[in-house]
Amino acid sequence: MTKIPNKTPRLVKKIFPKYTWDLSSINENKIYLTFDDGPIPIVTEFVLEQLNHYNAKATFFCIGDNIQKHPDVFNLILSQGHTIGNHTMNHLKAWKNNHDTYIQNVIECEEIIQKHKKSLQNVQKLFRPPHGQISHSKFKTLENLGYHIILWDVLSKDWELSTSPEECFQNVIENVKPGSIIVFHDSIKASKNVTATLPKVLEYFTKKGFVFEAIEF
Repeated sequence: MTKIPNKTPRLVKKIFPKYTWDLSSINENKIYLTFDDGPIPIVTEFVLEQLNHYNAKATFFCIGDNIQKHPDVFNLILSQGHTIGNHTMNHLKAWKNNHDTYIQNVIECEEIIQKHKKSLQNVQKLFRPPHGQISHSKFKTLENLGYHIILWDVLSKDWELSTSPEECFQNVIENVKPGSIIVFHDSIKASKNVTATLPKVLEYFTKKGFVFEAIEF
């Protein structure tokens, strides 16, 4: 099995320049925390509490099915001023689903997002493909639909059961640079690591003078 790097190699960024990997060319002292796979009761609520404690904003790439199941948690994300992104309706893998099925799943998720967003958010459309999988044809269709494709600069690997909280913390602090986009998960699977690591990450970088902002275009 190929080991996923904690930090996205420069060569990969050059090969796929239209994807957003980081925002280092825009900001000097800002970091962009992102959370995939929610909203989930307890875990997402814990994340929001920690962000609020440090006056930090983040971007939540939500699964449409989870929004339907937990609308109160989703509305809590919105009410606290965080940015929402699309993570498909059912966490589909792009390489295992045909073009039309995949795009329709994204559209279904977007419909759920827009139903709940109302006037609390702007109309920007952010998309993160589950597992980072995306094909050129799917990318072009999503681009034509107005999406910014957001990938990442740094992986915490909080979802891996073999990753300890300390390893998760080191994965972040050893690889972050100004403008980095960091991947965490507000999911049950990642709860052990994200609950132990996120407070330490927020404290560590706050003391170094960084601020945490949501991704916006």
